[in-house]
Amino acid sequence: MLEAARPMKVLVADDDDDLRALIGFTLTQAGFDVCTADDGLTTLQAFERETPDFILLDVNMPPPDGLAVCRQIRAHSKVPIMMLTVRDQEDDLVSALDSGADDYVRKPFSPRALLARVHALVRRAEPPTASVISAGSLRLDLEQHTLQIASDSPRRLTPLELKALHLLMTSPGRTVTAERLLLHVWGRSTARERRTLKQLVYRLRQKLEPDPASPQVLLTTPGAGYKLAVE
Repeated sequence: MLEAARPMKVLVADDDDDLRALIGFTLTQAGFDVCTADDGLTTLQAFERETPDFILLDVNMPPPDGLAVCRQIRAHSKVPIMMLTVRDQEDDLVSALDSGADDYVRKPFSPRALLARVHALVRRAEPPTASVISAGSLRLDLEQHTLQIASDSPRRLTPLELKALHLLMTSPGRTVTAERLLLHVWGRSTARERRTLKQLVYRLRQKLEPDPASPQVLLTTPGAGYKLAVE
């Protein structure tokens, strides 16, 4: 007899007891295995103890806050991380990118909407069939989350940087529309994701370009999207 597949384990980290219980109930009803934490320290401990497959992480937890926890986990794990936040300012979006989060949900949210976002991120986090792709002098290692340019040392990429660059490298020299990038990276194209995409392109240029202020590799196609100019 075949053994049933193990349910995906989700770590829910939030200092709001009622919200944490609601999220936990929603995910359990949907077939997930749920573990919880209520501050930064217990989140890190639960991560080591439970080895979750997915993390829902509140930004404003007792210290270390969610962004600091995300950075610590991301330093040695590729587990999908979705941030929960009451904030929606440009600096907050940049901070989420800096910390290595895969996605973020603004509070308040409905359980149904959150569950849909979790399922969408799970699908987007599925590993690609090829582990290394190349375009010109660029070599992208999808398992190690690194980018190597010519003979330079590999550069570490965040999950969002990896997803965006992966799509661009599969269409070298051709414009990838902003809409296609948004759907590939986040699965949606709201005004917030469009703002975040600009920040994501800015960050990629810091790693791709000799002079990020005068890009020669990751180019903007006005009114359309972006393309990689590689030989």
